[in-house]
Parts: sequence; C-alpha cells; structure tokens
Amino acid sequence: MDARASLKRNTLLAAVMSSFLGPFTASSVTVALPRIGEHFSMDAISLGWVATAYLLSAAAFLVPVGRASDIYGRKKVFLWGMVFINLSSLLAAFSTSGTELILWRIVQGVGSSMIFGTGVTIVASVYPASERGKALGIVLTAVYVGVSSGPFIGGVLTDLLGWRSLFFTNVAIGMVVVVTILWKIREEWVEAKGESFDVAGSILYVVAFTAAMYGLTALPSPKGISFFSGGLLGLFLFGVWELKVEHPVLDMRLFMNSRVFLFSNLAALINYSATFAVTFLISLYLQYIKRLSPQAAGLVLVSQPLMQAVLSTFTGRLSDRVEPRVVSSMGMVSLMVALVFFGFLDEATHTGLVVLNLLFLGFGFALFVSPNTNAIMSSVDKKFYGVASGTMATMRVIGQTVSMGIVMFVFMLFMGRNQITRQYYGQFLQSTKTIFFIFAFLSFLGIFASLARGRIHKGNG
Repeated sequence: MDARASLKRNTLLAAVMSSFLGPFTASSVTVALPRIGEHFSMDAISLGWVATAYLLSAAAFLVPVGRASDIYGRKKVFLWGMVFINLSSLLAAFSTSGTELILWRIVQGVGSSMIFGTGVTIVASVYPASERGKALGIVLTAVYVGVSSGPFIGGVLTDLLGWRSLFFTNVAIGMVVVVTILWKIREEWVEAKGESFDVAGSILYVVAFTAAMYGLTALPSPKGISFFSGGLLGLFLFGVWELKVEHPVLDMRLFMNSRVFLFSNLAALINYSATFAVTFLISLYLQYIKRLSPQAAGLVLVSQPLMQAVLSTFTGRLSDRVEPRVVSSMGMVSLMVALVFFGFLDEATHTGLVVLNLLFLGFGFALFVSPNTNAIMSSVDKKFYGVASGTMATMRVIGQTVSMGIVMFVFMLFMGRNQITRQYYGQFLQSTKTIFFIFAFLSFLGIFASLARGRIHKGNG
C-alpha cells in the first residue's frame, strides 16, 4: 500500500472511531435519563438540560475551534479534544447532583466541539472530490452505528450497572481513540498557517451565541426574552465585525458567495431542529407511557439509526453522481411524513408501529445527511475546510439545541416544572404531539431550503 493510500486509510479510521464516540455517548445517556431523573429527583425541564447543556457548549465553540484548527493544526486540535472529553466524562461519572452532572456535560460539550470541527475536515483534506462523498458516507455510517448501538448498550448498562457506567464506558472508548490517533496518524494539516486568530470575534460569538440559545430555552419568561434578544443583537454585531476583519473566525463571504454553501447549511439547521429531539421524546414515551425498561426502550430506538447506518454509505456515493439537492430533498419529504405520524402517538399506539416509523425516519435521515455534507464540503476551497466543517457542525448542533429548546418550551407550557409521573401523563402526551407537529412543519420548510441550493455537479439536474 503506497503512502497516500495508507494516509487515507488511517485518517478515515481515526475519523470513524471519533465519530462513533460522541453519538454513542449522547444516545446512551438519552436512554438513561429517566433513571438519572429518579436518582437526582429532576423534573422534565432539568432532564432536558442534561442533553441541552452539552449541545449548547459544543455549538458555542465550534466555529472558533474550526478556525483555530486551520491555523494551528487540525490533528492537534483533534487530539486535545479527545483528551478533554475523556477527563470531563470521568468527572461526570462521579457527579453528586443533577446540577453537577449538567456542569460536566457543558465541559464535555467544549471538548466535543474540538472533535466535531476537525474530524470531517481531516477526511475532506486527504480525499479527492471524486471520492469524498463515499468517505464522508463511511464517517456518517460510524455516527449512526454509535447512535444505534448507544440505546441498546446504554439500556443494558443502565439496567445492570447503573447510569454512571455509561460515562466510564465513554472514557474507555475515548482512550482507545487517543492511542489510535497517536499511533496511526503522523501527518498534520495547517491550511491557514501564519494567519491571525480573531480573538475579539471569537469571544463575541461565544457570548452572543450562548445568550441567544439559553434565551430560547427560557422563553417565554422575561429572562428568556432578554437573553434571546440580546444574543441575537450580539450575533448581528458579530456578523458586521467579521466582514471588516482581515482574517475572520467565520468568513461571512462563504455564505454570500456560494448559494450551495448557504442553503445546504440552512437545510442542515432546519433538519436537525426538526429531528434531534425525536430520540429524547420517544425514549421518555416508551419508558413512562409504555412502561418499557431502559434495555427494551433501547432496542426499539436502535431501529432509526440502524437504518441510517445501513444506507449512509450508499447515499454518500449516490451524491457523487446525482445532485445532492435531489437526494436530500427526498429525505426531507420522508422525514416530514414520519414526524406527522408521531404526532398521533397515544397510550394505545402499538410499539411495532413506533419501530416501523423509526425505520422510515432513519431512511429519510440517511437520504438527507450524507448528500448534504458532501454538498457543503464540495462548495468551498481547501483553505476553508476547517471553517466549513465547523460551520456545518455548528448548524447541526444549533439545530439540535433549537430542537431541545422547542421541547422544553412546550413542556413548560403544558407541564410546568413537574416530574413525569402518572398524574401528568396526559399533559406529557399532549406536549409530545404538539412538538411533533411543530417538527413536521419545520421539515416542510426544509424541503424548500434543500431544493434552493443549486447544483454542484456540472450537467446534472
């Protein structure tokens, strides 16, 4: 095997392993949330924060980290991110309160931003455009394998060893990833070496973004309105600042000069806003309403990401030949249909129907994500791979945060700060139905964003 082929194989291996870890952790913790809630006597809103705190911190740092990786080295940032994740996971395992667990989830999110912003970038750096869709499809398959195995393994571990074992498992896997990176990859990628890092812009972005996303989750309270409006103002000022600075942390011209980049990122934002909280909601529904154990609920939840894992490599290859806007838009239509079905969930819904609809949801997700990722990474120059990857990951995590924000907003309206007990099952189901119809409407809007992106393949429709 020549040096180039070896480099491609090793970087793909590292990206695959790290891409597996994050989703595995997130999906396994989702299944354990009812047990965590019981252990720390947490209400529905606080349980939502166990998931949202991680997403919020990850999203806030993704863009600065992506830019830093272009300037200082992508592998270096990648490695430090893994170390950060391992330490925060270990501390999360020893949490003595719900508040402390949420705190370490915030720290874990910061480390994850260093992985999200560099893993795809490294793969895109070594694979030519003709092979990039296939490689990204393989990476995304690893993501879905992590998501699909997380609920089952997480359910088994939670039943047998308790929820803390999930974080210890995360540390063990993370150590393997660190050793593998050190052993397999000796190259470094520094496409913007020598350029200055926009410290002021980065601070403004992190503060403004955090305020806006926190405010979203606290709406419609006066505090939520204040934080949300203040954050939006800060993000506007950030955009103005970035257009003036010589070496911006986020080059706004990428959005202004590339229709494909703009609408592909917008479609990703809408997609994750409409789909991320599905696993959270269905996990609660299965364990509270259907009275399934964490292990049994995990088996049901496996169906969606399993379908995604099976199809993602195929859809990635397909987007090398067929316009991503066509494939991704078909995926958005499928997602909308699946979400409408979930809007009719009640106590009498057969679990088999839930599984079938999760499979269909996974089918739609696979059609959307790999082609959309290929479109984003193919629409920019190599110099901007780190920023493009960071921006793409930011759209994903912003969408996930918005998704959970919608959940907590609706929960607050229907349930208030109450634990999910039999007394509140009716309000919980009404909340869930309302949320799924909101998600279906977002998917409907996403179809048009996906179609509007234009072409990346000459001669294809």
